[in-house]
Amino acid sequence: MIALLQRVTQASVTVEANTVGAIDQGLLVFVGIESADEQKQADRLLERILNYRIFEDADGKMNRSVKDINGGLLLVSQFTLAADTERGNRPGFSTAMEPHAARLMFAYLCDQARQQHHTVQTGQFGAHMQVALTNDGPVTFQLRC
Repeated sequence: MIALLQRVTQASVTVEANTVGAIDQGLLVFVGIESADEQKQADRLLERILNYRIFEDADGKMNRSVKDINGGLLLVSQFTLAADTERGNRPGFSTAMEPHAARLMFAYLCDQARQQHHTVQTGQFGAHMQVALTNDGPVTFQLRC
């Protein structure tokens, strides 16, 4: 399972001109689910997302998590993160989980996030989404579990 974390001052997801998820300061997380992923990877990834220290403390050091700052969490499914880009000029998606199973895995991740964090928003799985954000820093990290 792959997560691309972006520290943001605000982010939102729109589908067909309707905002389906929005946060102020916090993390926008794009989630890629690979075919071999199981719930234990989702659990570990969520633990890392919620506790990853990428927000500044009083001394200006990245020493606080999204939980520490009471920030928002916006989870967006993005199967292209699971792309095979090793060769050629076109990505392959054979390593991505098939859509039905990936939808269930993403729903599991979102449900677990809502149980563990106060502000959780999501995109819409499988939809054509427009994502707007203000990256703070810019600060972007990739996590794999």
